[in-house]
Amino acid sequence: MLDERKASILRAVVEEYIKTAQPVGSGHVVDAPGVSVSSATVRNEMAALETEGFLAQPHTSAGRIPTEKGYRYFVDALAQPSLDRGSAQQVRAFFDRAHGEIEQMLADTTRLLTGLTDYAAVVVGPPNDAGKVRSVQLVSLTPRVALLVAVLANGVVEKRTVELAEDTDEAVLLRAVNALSPAAIGEPFAVLSLVAPSHDPAVEAVLGRVRSVVGQGGADEGDHVFVNGASRISASFEAVETVRSVLTILEQQLVVVSLLRDVVDRGLNVAIGSETGMQPLADCALVVAPYTVDGERVGTVGVLGPTRMNYPQALAAVAVVGQRLGHRLSEG
Repeated sequence: MLDERKASILRAVVEEYIKTAQPVGSGHVVDAPGVSVSSATVRNEMAALETEGFLAQPHTSAGRIPTEKGYRYFVDALAQPSLDRGSAQQVRAFFDRAHGEIEQMLADTTRLLTGLTDYAAVVVGPPNDAGKVRSVQLVSLTPRVALLVAVLANGVVEKRTVELAEDTDEAVLLRAVNALSPAAIGEPFAVLSLVAPSHDPAVEAVLGRVRSVVGQGGADEGDHVFVNGASRISASFEAVETVRSVLTILEQQLVVVSLLRDVVDRGLNVAIGSETGMQPLADCALVVAPYTVDGERVGTVGVLGPTRMNYPQALAAVAVVGQRLGHRLSEG
């Protein structure tokens, strides 16, 4: 723990460096809230903070910059951050008009987060087996092709094309839906592959095809990952190799999912530098928040930026967007 004066000086250095990306000298700190001491005393305290590992001096004659340890102390000491009124209104308006299929909503949510924070945004959607079936329908496309549509409690809409062996009218499809619904509603989507046989031969012909297409799975099984604002990374780092490494990670869906899941599972909402567990992200910070649907954690939202990110803004944006997204999906 730091005493109050050292903590105030460290906070002033972090806040100034976040704004300017330039090493911070004592002159920028002496008038900061909670400091109220001479420049000489500030210099002595900054030297002590450097010795203790909270600050670093990139050049002998330069000011100080925060270390990973300094950022961590700053983040842990933050009060509960909140969005400014304009940003809060923007989030509220977005979710008031957010309707339609979940994939589009999640993609739009990443754009919202990027706009609020100016960092790369990531949203991991609910896995296909996370939601229970709310409703199921069979829609006739042609006499021999029907579309199976299941709306899940987590907002996912599952669709499967069902090719039929013979011409089938809508009355038969309706009887098939009546057979599917009691077994499926309130259960995972995969249970449709196990629905009991029907004594009606025409209906059983449809159910057999439904079991088959659901059992085969969809082309997009697995976690759905949406990324926006990757180009913002380029403006955050001077080293081309750093930019290239970070962009490569953002392009790898499995890596992104594992990264966010690991951070959340460790009970963190901010991972700074080495805390991400990935060497290419040594100069990055990740702010994450899980979101829940009907009380069950089903996905994660987050932003990725430089370690000198605006943590209060990022934490507030990710927390509010994650909460509102969960509420919107729970409403269906």
